[in-house]
Amino acid sequence: MKRFYKPVVTGLLSLCLVACKSMVDDLNVDPNNPTDAPGSLTLTGAQLANVVVQEGIASLLVSIWTGYATGHDRQWRDYYLYNVTAGVYDTEWNNVFRGTVNNSRITINKASALNNRKMTGIAKIVMVNSLATATELWGNIPYDQAAQIQEFPNPAFESQLEVYPKLIALLEEAIGELESGVGTVGAEDIHFSGDAAKWIPVAYTLKARLLVDMKQYAAAFAAAEKGIGTFANSLYAPHGTIPSVNQNQFYAFLTQSRPGDISAVGAYNVSLLNPAGATYRGNAKTDETARFRFYYQPNGVNTRGVMEPNTSSTVTAKGFFAIDAKFPLVTYQENILTLAETALRAGKGFEAALGYLNTYRNFLSKGGYIDPTYQASAPSTYQPYEARDFTAGGMENSDGIAPENALLREILQERYVTFYGTHLGWNDERRTRNEPYGIKLPPNSGGQLPWRFIYSQNEINSNRNAPSPVPGIFEPLPIYE
Repeated sequence: MKRFYKPVVTGLLSLCLVACKSMVDDLNVDPNNPTDAPGSLTLTGAQLANVVVQEGIASLLVSIWTGYATGHDRQWRDYYLYNVTAGVYDTEWNNVFRGTVNNSRITINKASALNNRKMTGIAKIVMVNSLATATELWGNIPYDQAAQIQEFPNPAFESQLEVYPKLIALLEEAIGELESGVGTVGAEDIHFSGDAAKWIPVAYTLKARLLVDMKQYAAAFAAAEKGIGTFANSLYAPHGTIPSVNQNQFYAFLTQSRPGDISAVGAYNVSLLNPAGATYRGNAKTDETARFRFYYQPNGVNTRGVMEPNTSSTVTAKGFFAIDAKFPLVTYQENILTLAETALRAGKGFEAALGYLNTYRNFLSKGGYIDPTYQASAPSTYQPYEARDFTAGGMENSDGIAPENALLREILQERYVTFYGTHLGWNDERRTRNEPYGIKLPPNSGGQLPWRFIYSQNEINSNRNAPSPVPGIFEPLPIYE
């Protein structure tokens, strides 16, 4: 975490030191623990905390439970086999509520007092991003009383069925704030430098994500139509090459903190993308070689020569988890594939859904989100599909199911391989687990797949309103039932 919070902490320290009038003024004030800061700093703090939420240990845990990677050694082998305890989640829970939500609430209050509606809107979107992830991973969470420790030392938990509509309402508020054109935001916004025209589509794509979770597919389609329309406007976490400051978090974990703990040996996603695999998803119109190499190193350096997530950071091979690789938060990829799935499920027609899928395949055929080093060095083909490819006996329907189901299966599989490294693939897998088509993961251990994270041990110990008994990882989430 130090590499993300260091710039913010440094700024806050400077703020306190400049304010001191003499060596004896405010003698009892600790300059290392500032109690106030302008909204510009707290907005940056909220965004950095949200990056940690989306990209940190939670995503690593999801990756080994969703077939993107494998727990290879030490405690990560235990986590892979579903042997986890509540204490594992303390830091991630804290990142959501003390990091993102707390800083977002402060920003909203300060910006509202100055009628800076643009800053208020951005802060609301950031807060929704973290809270949505929290309810997707844990289930019921504090919402109305969250991150207000003085007023609510024991915040009440609210059900997912209550939280989701509130998150959507907050996004709608944010959109209104941004559309007002009132207020200014600049470099304190680490993603878009205050560009409202980019933040509004992000809000709509996030709204569509929540509606997909709720299986409200027609409403999700309508939201996605207003969502992110170009790859350039995707919301990514920026990274650099300075150790312990701005590196990609997966890179730091896989190569520095715990090299060898995570591999990709036997990972389900590898079986789909590896052209040499028995269940390779490629065909006469699809060559996944470039994407496979972008994602994975067949002879990795961190796990003694076995398949592992790609952290290569050279000028000729820059992997998905390179030292300075940006990390996907809310993207064009997600939005166009949401349009494809929801068009089919909401009755927009087979041809409409196929059109959106082919739009995405055209994006991939031009390089898509695959780093140029792999586009140049490995085969990559994504020719458009035709309706006949999904009829019984067609290229994508060898088992003779209904064409609509064959298309849905392909869309869900494309979503899965595209959402590599994030928790979105787990969202989809759990949402479609009881449907006949979708990603059908084998359990890593035993006969069950996990449904949720365990609540933080610190939260259980300190909040008398925490759920009791504490639900285990195999207890289904209401939203996905």
